[in-house]
Order: sequence, then structure tokens, then C-alpha cells
Amino acid sequence: MRNWILPEAIDDVLPAEAARLEALRRCLLDHFAAAGYRLVQPPLVEHLESLLTGSGHDLDLSTFKVVDPMSGRLLGVRADITPQVARIDAHLLNETDVTRLCYAGSVLRTHPRALGGMREVLQVGAELFGEPALAGDREVIDLLVSSLRVAGLPALHLDLGHVGLFRALAGGAGLAGSGEDSGLFDALRQAPPGGRAPAPPGSYARPTGGERTRGRAPSPAPRSADPAAGTPAPAPRAPPRTTAARSPASGWTAP
Repeated sequence: MRNWILPEAIDDVLPAEAARLEALRRCLLDHFAAAGYRLVQPPLVEHLESLLTGSGHDLDLSTFKVVDPMSGRLLGVRADITPQVARIDAHLLNETDVTRLCYAGSVLRTHPRALGGMREVLQVGAELFGEPALAGDREVIDLLVSSLRVAGLPALHLDLGHVGLFRALAGGAGLAGSGEDSGLFDALRQAPPGGRAPAPPGSYARPTGGERTRGRAPSPAPRSADPAAGTPAPAPRAPPRTTAARSPASGWTAP
């Protein structure tokens, strides 16, 4: 009977749940299509360097690696579909106008994102490329909210984790401060891998008694990623605006 035991944090989806997830997937994709987003279906595996180009260290740690028996090259099983859609936009479509793409598919991660979560989840999302104006942010936020309502989540609380938004609100309220927060953010962004971010000018760094910290440089925008070795990257466009929903076995959440 031990041969039938599934790996940890990997589950079968039984008929009732499978029917519910499929109906929700179809509902969200139809909603994206009505908003002008075209469906793409990236592959489940890619060459590892292509899959991780332009992504952060966290995605590398979340990615399963396997050796391709046909080529001997290292492959990665996708842990997030967004970088794949950015590759499609940059190297296959290469459109000069605004591009709207959507997707739905399974992703596999080395560890679950939340306590009690699954490592294989259904990811449904939409990406907006080439719109640098505020209208692009507004469109994606509106699409996110309307998608969650279509999914049956009427009571929503939306968190926008963007320091530019905070500074604009603080400046409008006369709370812009002395600028030391800007120095701190810059220092954190420039922290070398494996090192400690330098203290902002005029601040006092307290000894830590051997405490270990880690830092990494910011990842480049997915739009300028170049997964094909030797192929010049296209001219950079605005980073993609993203809206996504992920479905662990316990229910739907938005990142």
C-alpha cells in the first residue's frame, strides 16, 4: 500500500472539487477574454536558464530541477507562469502596441506558500505589457477586483504593496519626512548577495553580535528578459501589470 502514498503536500483532486475548479477556471478565462486578454499556454517545463531569466532568487528556490534525458541540459518545472508569459511577449509576439495576455495552468513548487497549503496549485492570471501610464495600473487593479467578484468573493480587502503609492500619499498629506526613508530603501535595494546593506548616511548601525543577514540585488523587469542565449533582448517596455488567482485545495486566494 505504500506505493499509493502521494508526496507530501501533493493531493488528488476528486470529482466534486475538480468540477468546481474547472467551472471557476472557465469563468475567469471568459472574464479575461471579455476584457480583451488573449489566452496563452506556456509549457510545463523549460530550460532552467530560460525559466529563471529576469526572476528573483526566491523563484529559483521554489523550482524543481530535472535533467533532460534527450539533451542532458537542466530543466525547470515552472513554479510561476508570469515569467513564461513575459518571455512569450518579448520573444514570440514582440508587439509594439499594448499586449494583453492571460493564462491558466498548474504550477509545482518545492515548498508550499502557506502552512497547510499544496505544492501543486492551479494558477490563473492576466498580464498587461507595454502600458507605462497610470491607466495600466488602474486597468489591472480593476480587472483583479472584478475577477474576484466573478469568482464569488464580494467582500474584498486589497493591499497595494508599492512604496511609490505610499510616498505619494504621504507627500499629499504633508508627511514626506526628511528623505532618510529614501536612503534606507536605496541601501536595501543595493545590498550585495550574502552581505549586509550599508547604513543610510547619517544613521547609526548597531553591532549585531554575529547575527547573519542576507540580501540580494533587485531582479530586472521581466519584459527585458532574454532567455535565448546569443539573441539580443528587445527594447524594454513597461514591466507587466499582473493580476492572478491561485487555487490550493483549500480555496481561492489572490496574491
